[in-house]
Formats: sequence, C-alpha cells, structure tokens
Amino acid sequence: MAFLADVLSRVKPSATMVVTQKARDLKAKGKAVISLSVGEPDFDTPDNVKNAAIDAIRRGETKYPPVLGIPPLREAIAAKFKRENGLDYKASDTIVGTGGKQILYNAFLCTLNRGDEVIIPAPYWVSYPEMVAINYGDPVFVPTRLENGFKIMPEDLERAITPRTKWVVLNSPSNPTGAAYTRAELKALTDVLMRHPHVWVLTDDMYEHLVYGDFTFTTPVQVEPALKERALTMNGVSKAYAMTGWRIGYAAGPAQLIKAMDMVQGQQTSGACTIAQWAAVEALTGPQDFIPKCRKAFEERRDLVVSMLNQAQYLKCPKPEGAFYVYPDCSAAIGKTAPSGKTIATDEDFVSELLETEGVATVHGSAFGQGPNLRVSYAASLKSLEEACRKIQTFTASLR
Repeated sequence: MAFLADVLSRVKPSATMVVTQKARDLKAKGKAVISLSVGEPDFDTPDNVKNAAIDAIRRGETKYPPVLGIPPLREAIAAKFKRENGLDYKASDTIVGTGGKQILYNAFLCTLNRGDEVIIPAPYWVSYPEMVAINYGDPVFVPTRLENGFKIMPEDLERAITPRTKWVVLNSPSNPTGAAYTRAELKALTDVLMRHPHVWVLTDDMYEHLVYGDFTFTTPVQVEPALKERALTMNGVSKAYAMTGWRIGYAAGPAQLIKAMDMVQGQQTSGACTIAQWAAVEALTGPQDFIPKCRKAFEERRDLVVSMLNQAQYLKCPKPEGAFYVYPDCSAAIGKTAPSGKTIATDEDFVSELLETEGVATVHGSAFGQGPNLRVSYAASLKSLEEACRKIQTFTASLR
C-alpha cells in the first residue's frame, strides 16, 4: 500500500509467531497439536510475585510511573547486578522497559545511523536483525558451527568487524540453540573487542538463570570490566520467574546511552506498567527458591529431549548448556519424501510436514539464520515432551 513506510520492506514477520499461529489454527479445526514452538516457560508466576502485584493495586500504585522505572525497581536491579554478576551499577545507570524487546529496540533506535553495522552470531533470535533493519542499520551475520557448540569464534568476530561496526550482540544462553559461553570463551571474545574501541557490546542475558549441570553463567562486563563504558547489559524477569506476560525487561549501561533511551521511551510508551514493576521488585528481592526448582525441571526435560531426538532417524541433537531449546540438525532428512508424497527440500518443509502429519509444532532453523535445523522448545511437561518426541521419531522413520 502506497501510504506505508518504505522501511517496512526491510522487515519480515516473526517466524515463531507464524508457526505458533498455524498450530493454533490447526487446534481450532480439531487437530491434536503439541506446540514446541513457543519460547515461554510453562510454569505459573510464583505466588509471592502475584501477591505483590495485588498489594500494589490495593495501595493505589496505578498512576503513571517514571519513564526509566520506579525507584524501588531500579534499586533492585542495581542490587541484582551486584549480587549475582559482581557489576557495580548505580540505580541511575538502569532503565526498565516493556519487556527486553523494548530495551533492545530503543538501544538500536538511539545509536544506529544509516549504514551502521551490527554483528549478530547465527543462529540468532528472529527479532535481532529486524530491529536493526527497521532502525536503518545493517545486520552482519556470522555463522557458527555445531562442532563449536553454535558459539562465535574470536577469529570470526575479528574478521567481521569493520569501521562501520557499531554493536556486537551476544546472547548467552542462546535462543534458539541453548548455547552458553564459558568465562574463557567470553574472555577470548572480549579480548577481540578490546582491540576495537569503536565497537559496543549488547548482551541479552534473559536466560541467565537457566543453565545446567556445573555450568556457571558470566556476562561480558563481568569478564572484562573495561568494556563497561561501551556495553549495555540487558536482562528481565520473563524467563527466570515465568513472567512473560508481565512485560518487564531492564538494562544497565553508560549514562549517556541511558539518557538517550529515556528520551525516546518518554515519547514512545513512557514507563512500563506500574503493577508489573512492583511485581518485578518482589521477583528480584523476594525468595529465590522458585529458580532452582524450575532449573531442575528444565534440566530433566532437556536430557529427555536430547536423548529421544538423537534416537530419531536423520536427526543429530547436541546437548546445550542452557535456556529451554534444542537445535537438532536435520540435514540428513533433506531430499527424503514425506508420507504426503512431498519432498523435504528445506528445514521449513520438514517442520511443516511434521506439523501436518504428526501434530508437533516446531520452528525451522532457517528462520534463525542457519539450517537445516529445527528449534524445539522443551518448555512443556515431561509427558507432552515424551509424546512429541515419539511422534518426531515416527515421522522421521516414515521418510523415504
């Protein structure tokens, strides 16, 4: 349509949302569907957090909040960064947004000029390149390899940096692969960044608390404190506290950047929902026993899914360090014929036929910039996961 902005031609819809809607449509038609396409914990928000929101309503905390966030939440965020990450941020260095997505979007909005480059390791969360593109930047994709655990190598990062590079995005643990960087792996990357003082680092630490075994989470500024003045460390309450719908993300960074983000957010949405902010205060400052319980459940699910998918014909599924996704390789299935008679030419064909044939919704890896793979979310009950994995085994065994 002629009246729409030209910039929309740079952006495409979220593949995860498209698959999720297709699964909903099939369910509405009466088909039994197990959805493993959504990046959302299946646990309920803890009661103490819900009660804090109810108490806030009763206290009348229902007016416009400050754009940057209510002071108690910004204090809690600064305290969280100190307590859990060893980072010295003042409350004035923090910002609260309507989900982590708004934090990331506004950081790009405030910093990107036409032609600026943002390095994004692939596979990547579907929204990163679209946010860059809509703000007139150019996403620069750096492929990773399964044999390196889907992590960007320092030499590949070095090669990707140009005089136009503005940001590097580091997401650990990762959506879609679940890959998480060790301290040593991050140090190798921050050493590269120290050689390029014009490059900033934007971290997406949303899955920080979902790491398994003896893995220890670290964030880039923790590893290399000298990066603090050119880093935005982003996190939120969505995944750790099962608060996706409350829409609270937060970040800490240099005063000049926070001030710019404050300005644009003030003209955009103003402050995030006050009631959700008071709930987030309780999440960050109240009892933390919810997190280890969730972590244990997710680890059990991960182990089940990795084991069962590796027993499926044509799939090769590495065991990730964190998040609640696995990213199996389905390249051996390409060229095979599905029961419908259709040839599996792409990973998108694979997930489409899997959904139509067995009623299991996953997302094709090419949507995340690297395939042929599929992203399987194990944010579902063990019973559902076991049934879904059996169906995937049935589907792969039927390929000819």
